[in-house]
Amino acid sequence: MTTATRVNREAGHQPASRRRRRGGGIWKVALLFLAPTVILLFVLRVIPTIGAVIESFQRSASRLAPPRFVGFDNYVDLFSDGDFAKVLGVTGLFIVIIIPFQVAIAVLLAVLLNERFPGLGVVRVFIFVPVAAPAAVATVIWGVAFQPQGPINAVLEAVGLPGQPFLTSPDQALLSIIILMSWIGIGYWTLFLVAGLQDIPIELYEAASIDGAGWWRCFFSITLPNLRRTLSFVIVANTVASLIAFVPIAILTKGGPADSTRLIMFDTYNNTFVLGDVNLGQAEVTILLIALIAITALQFRLLGKEKS
Repeated sequence: MTTATRVNREAGHQPASRRRRRGGGIWKVALLFLAPTVILLFVLRVIPTIGAVIESFQRSASRLAPPRFVGFDNYVDLFSDGDFAKVLGVTGLFIVIIIPFQVAIAVLLAVLLNERFPGLGVVRVFIFVPVAAPAAVATVIWGVAFQPQGPINAVLEAVGLPGQPFLTSPDQALLSIIILMSWIGIGYWTLFLVAGLQDIPIELYEAASIDGAGWWRCFFSITLPNLRRTLSFVIVANTVASLIAFVPIAILTKGGPADSTRLIMFDTYNNTFVLGDVNLGQAEVTILLIALIAITALQFRLLGKEKS
């Protein structure tokens, strides 16, 4: 082996070893930065979740008495209770209405914001400002608007229509909460959909235009198929966010009137902190956790199918 060959081989191996050492160093730095977040996630999320599941299989006679294992008794009590069945029904109705409504409006707004027209910046501000408002602040604002003597009824009466009871009517309270939460949430989901629209190649629309396709044909044949991954994420994430909706109910209706807005998250809070039945509340938390896991698994499955 000549000296030149040996030198060339050493020159070829040295960068590779350096790259391996550099790669190992990058991983160590990454783990160092991630460690605080992982530790906090484990302490604040994983451990309480495990504790909630364990407590859902226990029951204690009082706060001072040690808990005893009762198996699925808490779950049997829940599902044999007519009030919990009503909670599930109200939550299901809430999900069935709010998800299609928010997603449909968000898609239309995203398509609108993806176009170029005068005043686009002003429209974007009006759509995205509610996203920046804290949920409690938005709830208080809408609570004032929904009052019998509030501005909404003032407008209705000014045009000759009767005032509405909104939050005090069992027939209107849930719909009022849906309007409130949609005002907060639609702008947020629109952000994701706008990003998805901007990833669609413009060449597809140009080719369709050359072939004589109109706006509706482009929307159903190009926009929606290419927006499927983003839409699946928005639908699943919106479902999860709606299942854990709590702030508007806790501030405005307390689950009323006549339990018409008693969603599962508020019922869990009420059982745990108001009625003091921690174990029954933890059983509800576990049921909610299973539902969220199932929805998240469905999301990954849909995204996996789309990717393949």
